[in-house]
Amino acid sequence: MEESARTVLDFSSDVVISLHSWQRRTPLPEELFERAALDPAEFWLRVAHQVIEWIEPPTQSLQWNPPSSGSLPPWVAWFADGKLNVAQNCIDRHVRTWRRNKAAIIWEGEPGDTRVLTYYDLYREVQRCANMLRSLGVSKGDRVTIYLPLIPEAAIAMLACARIGAVHSVVFGGFSAEALRDRINDSQSTVLITADGGWRRGAIVPLKRNADEALRQCPSVRHVVVVQRGVMESDNVPMQEGRDHWWHQLMTHSDVTCPCVPLSSEDPLFILYTSGTTGKPKGQLHTTGGYLTGVTATTQWVFDIADEDVYWCTADVGWITGHSYVVYGPLANGATVVMYEGAPDYPDRDRWWALVEKYGVTIFYTAPTAIRTMMRWGEEYVQRHDVSSLRLLGSVGEPINPEAWMWYFTHVGGRRCPIVDTWWQTETGAIVIAPIPGRTALKPGSATFPLPGYRAVVLDEAGSPVPAGERGYLVLEQPWPSMSRTIWGDPERYVQTYWARYPGKYLTSDAATCDQDGYFWLLGRTDDVLNVAGHRISTMELESVLVEHPAVAEAAVIGRSDAIKGQVPVAFVTVRESHRNELPEIGEELKQYVTERIGAVARPAEVHVVVELPKTRSGKIMRRLLRDIAEGRVLGDTTTLADPAVVEQLKEKYRGEE
Repeated sequence: MEESARTVLDFSSDVVISLHSWQRRTPLPEELFERAALDPAEFWLRVAHQVIEWIEPPTQSLQWNPPSSGSLPPWVAWFADGKLNVAQNCIDRHVRTWRRNKAAIIWEGEPGDTRVLTYYDLYREVQRCANMLRSLGVSKGDRVTIYLPLIPEAAIAMLACARIGAVHSVVFGGFSAEALRDRINDSQSTVLITADGGWRRGAIVPLKRNADEALRQCPSVRHVVVVQRGVMESDNVPMQEGRDHWWHQLMTHSDVTCPCVPLSSEDPLFILYTSGTTGKPKGQLHTTGGYLTGVTATTQWVFDIADEDVYWCTADVGWITGHSYVVYGPLANGATVVMYEGAPDYPDRDRWWALVEKYGVTIFYTAPTAIRTMMRWGEEYVQRHDVSSLRLLGSVGEPINPEAWMWYFTHVGGRRCPIVDTWWQTETGAIVIAPIPGRTALKPGSATFPLPGYRAVVLDEAGSPVPAGERGYLVLEQPWPSMSRTIWGDPERYVQTYWARYPGKYLTSDAATCDQDGYFWLLGRTDDVLNVAGHRISTMELESVLVEHPAVAEAAVIGRSDAIKGQVPVAFVTVRESHRNELPEIGEELKQYVTERIGAVARPAEVHVVVELPKTRSGKIMRRLLRDIAEGRVLGDTTTLADPAVVEQLKEKYRGEE
C-alpha cells in the first residue's frame, strides 16, 4: 500500500490506497452500477421505489425540458405523479419498527448539557410542533424561517414544516440581523422560530436580540416562537405581546397527533440561501420527492450507515450539509445522529475527539478547513482520546489537499478508515462525486468518481471535453433528482448562473481535472484562477504546495492586480504551533519553496503570516475578503464571518507590511 502524500499538481495514478480489509455493512449489488449507466432516469425511478416510502408510488421518472428551448424554470420534474411526506420517511416509518426506541439524535450543548431523543420522542415532538405551527396560521406552501443554534429544536422545526407542507428557510444562527432580515424578506416568511441565544466558545450568541433588530423591517412576519435555550433568564428576554411566544408554552398546549399531509413529489420542501458574487443571497428551492431520494440513497452509498453506527456530521443545519447529512439523509435511513452545539476548541482543542470517544462515533464527516486547523494544533489533541470506534471518515465543503487527507487518514483514522472525499453543492442537494467505500480505490486529494446516476465531465471554453490531466470546467450533463429547481423569486438568474453557458448542461462554476484513470480532482471555484503574465495558475495548486511546507497549517492565495503582470499571487498563511519561532524568515522561505515546486511564475509577490484566516461559520475561507484587503477596496458583505474581528486584524497587518 502506498501511503505517501503528493501534490495535486501531479495527476498521475501512482498513489492509490486500497483498504482491502475494510468491509461494507450495507452491500451494493453490481447491477446498481450497470442500471445507472444504461438508463439513469429509469435507474433513479427504481432507486426512489427502493429507498422511499410513498403514499402513491410514482410511475413517471424524469420530465425534462432543456433551457435551450428558451423556457424559464421549472424545466425538470422527478417522479411527478408520486405522493409522499418527508417527515413520514424520516420518522413515522421507523416508529412502526424496532427503531421506535432507538436513539435518533444524541445532542450535546457546548456547556456539556445533553439530551437523547429516540425516534418515538422525535415522532411526538414533531407532531406537537406541526400543530403549533398550524395554530399560528401556517399551512401548506407558507414559509417559516428557522434561526436557531444547533439544538434538537432545529431538526424538529424542519420536520414539522415538512409534515404539514410548509416551506422552511433555515438561517444559520451565526448570521447577523441584516442577513436574517434579507432572507426573511426574500422568502416572505410569516413565522420566525428563534431562541433566546446559543453558546459559542463560552460566549452567548444573542439570537433573539438579532431577530428583534431584523424584524423592524420584516412586515411579513406575524409570529415569533422563541426556544428557551437557557443562556439567559427569561425575564431578560424581550417579548412583544401578541407577536412573540415561548416554544415550550405553545408545545405544552399542542396536541400530540398530526397526520402527515400527502405532498406531490414536486411540492417545495425548503429554501436555502447561498452567498452570491453580487452580494445578494440566492434562495435555492428544493422539492420533496427528488431531494429525499437523492439524500437517502447517497447516505447509504457513501456512508454505509448501518443500524449499529453512531454518525456525526459536524455541520450546522443552517447549511446544505446540515440539511442533507445531519437531518434528512441520516434520519430517512434510521441512523443515530450526533449533534454538537459549540466550537471544536471549547473548552480545549480536543473537544471533538472527546465527543467521538464519549459517544462511540463510528462515522465522522467534517470540512477540510477543520482538518487543516487540527493539523496546525497538532496530533496530540487526537491522541488524548480513544477514537478507535471510528470506521469511516468524510470531508465536505471544499477540495482537500493531499497532505490534509493523509493527516486525517493517519492520525484520526489510524490508517484503517476509508476517507470519502465528497463533492457537491447547495444547488445539487446531495453528493455527486465521492468514493463508494469498500469498492473505490482512493487517491489522496481526489473525490474519485461520480456516483451512480450522475454524469460529470470536464469541458473547455468551447464545451469540448479536455484531455486527461488538463484543467477545465466541471459540468453535469443531465438532470438528477435532488437538483434545485430555481432561485426563489429570480428564475432568470437561475438560467444565467447555471444553464446559459452550456445549454442543457449544468455549470458548477468549479474547476476540475480528470486523470488518466478517470478520477476527478477538484481545483476550487473557476474564479479562483490567477492570470500571471499570461499563465493561468490555480489558487488551490498554490495553496496545496504551501501547506505541504512543514511550517504551514493553512494557506489562502488570492490574485492582486499588477500593472506589468496583470495579476500576482498574494499568500496569507497560518503556521503550526511548533514553528512559531521561525516567523521572521518564513515569508522568503515560502516564496522560494513555491518557486522550487511550481516555478518562478507562481512565486508569491507577498506572503503574510496571520493568526487566523477569515472564515465563514461553516469553515470556508472567504478569499473574496482577502482580495478586497489586498486591493484596498471597500469590504463586501461580512455577515457570514465566524469572527468579524479577524478582518480588522488582517487590514491592520496588511497596511503595516506594505
